[in-house]
Amino acid sequence: MKFIKNTAGNNQKQDADIIAAYKNTGDLDSLGTLYNKYMHLVFGVCLNYFKDEEQSKDAVMQIFEELITKLKIHEVQNFKSWLHVLTRNHCLMALRKSAKQNNVSLDDTFVENSEFVHLDIDNTKETQLTIMEKCMETLTEEQRKSVDLFYLQEKCYKEVADITGYDMLKVKSYIQNGKRNLKICIEKNSSE
Repeated sequence: MKFIKNTAGNNQKQDADIIAAYKNTGDLDSLGTLYNKYMHLVFGVCLNYFKDEEQSKDAVMQIFEELITKLKIHEVQNFKSWLHVLTRNHCLMALRKSAKQNNVSLDDTFVENSEFVHLDIDNTKETQLTIMEKCMETLTEEQRKSVDLFYLQEKCYKEVADITGYDMLKVKSYIQNGKRNLKICIEKNSSE
């Protein structure tokens, strides 16, 4: 009976060497070779989340593009595990983003309906947006930047911290306090 040799530690060392070389030279060929080794796993994770082969193929390419910048920033001990987490986060963010988009299908009968004469702009929505803009101005600069990046530009905590230079715990605090202050301001101004 032959025993299978455990090469996981050896693979991690090879991966670490390739990452170190990439960080020093910026050579995309070496990064491509490393990524190619795990691409089938990335595709499998994407397919599990998206349930769509074409969307999964696109995600595989997008994740490689993310790797180009993220590998230069992060210290990676176990590339395979780190790549799995990066892939999962990419898929979850894509699903979250697509869920927020409201797609309305208009069929011919809707447009041709004789009762549908003309589209009025909803004044209440416009008023609410005006109130929200004014209330955003009442927040501290840190809260305003953090809330804007997190909610309006859909950045994650880490991205907000990277963009603003604020500490991660401060970012969470600014977002939480900014959201609370914004809600109070909007409620106060809406009742007037």
